[in-house]
Amino acid sequence: MRALVVYESMFGNTAKIAKAVADGLATGAEVTLTDVTGAPADVPPDVDVVVVGGPTHTFTMSRQATREEAARRGGNRTAGGIREWLQGLPAGGHPQDFVAFDTRVNMPLLPGAASHSATRLARKRGFSVTAPECFLVYGYHGPLVAGEVERAREWGRLLGQQLAD
Repeated sequence: MRALVVYESMFGNTAKIAKAVADGLATGAEVTLTDVTGAPADVPPDVDVVVVGGPTHTFTMSRQATREEAARRGGNRTAGGIREWLQGLPAGGHPQDFVAFDTRVNMPLLPGAASHSATRLARKRGFSVTAPECFLVYGYHGPLVAGEVERAREWGRLLGQQLAD
């Protein structure tokens, strides 16, 4: 099985989770891990699963305005994110499975998440989707809540097993 893990990260938290997910997937798959700025314009046909992760900004995937706000707060400045990457993929049947994850502030009962928005968009683009996952950070900048990197690694391992069956 081949997996493509694409992520967007402003403060490094989502990048850490993406790496851990990729490490978990690598126990049973060949994995390519890339920041969204280096992601291919289309998913290669030999990829079996696409895993996409990004930070939750105002209850959804980041937008240009929220990325600019993150940059003003000391985060990395990027021209585009997972929203634009997913929107830019060709529409129509994608044979790959799709699964999303996000990082979000450790607060109960938030009404939305980047992973849920990414999943909806991927379904519209023609992917077969699997339930998303979230990973928690303390505050706007992080750090990650204790144990989240290990949980992400295990989630990646289990995800690989589930999709291989």
